[in-house]
Amino acid sequence: MAETSRRTRILFAAIAVMVVGVLAAGGVVWRDDILRTRLDPKVPFQTYDPPPAPDYARRESWSLLPSEPQTWADDDPAADVFFVGPTIYDGGAHWNAPIDDERSDAFFRRTIGPNYVGPFVRVGRVFAPRYRQASLYSMLTLRDDAREARRFAYGDVRQAFEHYMAAYNHGRPFLIVGVEQGGTLASRLLAEEVAGDADIRSRLVAAYLIQTAVPADAPPIPLCTSPTEPHCLAAWMSAYDGDRERAQQLRDRSLVWTSEGELANLSGPAACYNPILGQVSGAAAPARLARGATNATGLEWGARPALQTRQISARCENSVLRVSRPRSAAFRPTGSWANQRKMPGYNLFYGDLEANAETRLNTLMADPDFAQAARPILEGAEVTDSPVHRID
Repeated sequence: MAETSRRTRILFAAIAVMVVGVLAAGGVVWRDDILRTRLDPKVPFQTYDPPPAPDYARRESWSLLPSEPQTWADDDPAADVFFVGPTIYDGGAHWNAPIDDERSDAFFRRTIGPNYVGPFVRVGRVFAPRYRQASLYSMLTLRDDAREARRFAYGDVRQAFEHYMAAYNHGRPFLIVGVEQGGTLASRLLAEEVAGDADIRSRLVAAYLIQTAVPADAPPIPLCTSPTEPHCLAAWMSAYDGDRERAQQLRDRSLVWTSEGELANLSGPAACYNPILGQVSGAAAPARLARGATNATGLEWGARPALQTRQISARCENSVLRVSRPRSAAFRPTGSWANQRKMPGYNLFYGDLEANAETRLNTLMADPDFAQAARPILEGAEVTDSPVHRID
């Protein structure tokens, strides 16, 4: 009897170990699905009640805004930068993020600002609107609700840009920079607000759409075919050499705007700008030409990060910018599962973008036909020394 009882205990222990093993294996296999389910708002977008709309006449509706947005000082940069940020809100409670979400704001201040706004602060005053961005969950599903959330987000970005143009631009040269989801929204902005307006188009230094799909055969404005020309579009999606799965996902799952203002799957080749070469090109860019990558996460705003040169090479292949894996451990994914699916906390092309934006601005400003902006005179305005930008 005792021997039978011992065998029974051993059998149950073995079964328990097997069950735990199966559950653990299932957790690994279905981990992504489990975490996606946690981020699902679980309400159809058609019946969803979105957060309150931002008022772009108020400072709190901007992540970055000059101290005196309606005018500028002699030592301010010569241009402006309208920056549309990427997905920083995980999801769960909303399809579209409230603009006062504290975790999202912290991620912008710590990661997005230093790494992706940073390359452009030497050429322009930065205007970065907070907008009701589509959540990270909307990037992880092909449901129609997710596309509706992105279309909804565009309404905020368009209003922010129109307010910037009417209240703050005053004829100044400007750049549009969009990252990931923000790049897709900026692409539509170029088509609807810039391409058809000769005056606005004449002041556009360039548009940089980072990790953004743009149809190569139908871009909203002409693609940058040289490293110096202004008024052009630099757009690319990248994957590391050997990462075939990501390259395939970029080609199969990327959404672009149709002429009817709908989001549809990319059906043809995508534009592929090589930041190291400063142009759309099929040529390979060796690491010796790269001007410097950086991990600026957590860096104090306004401080220029140290750049690491010769970290990467890059070439365009089948609509995807194939990038060699950097040697430094500073350029490895970190953070939570959700954060690793957002823009990484480093910028491999920081130095290339910084130098190229300055070159294009200099080309535009040197054009004798370019009309220089006249600084507005504000009644009762008192000019004092103050920081160029601030992160609220």
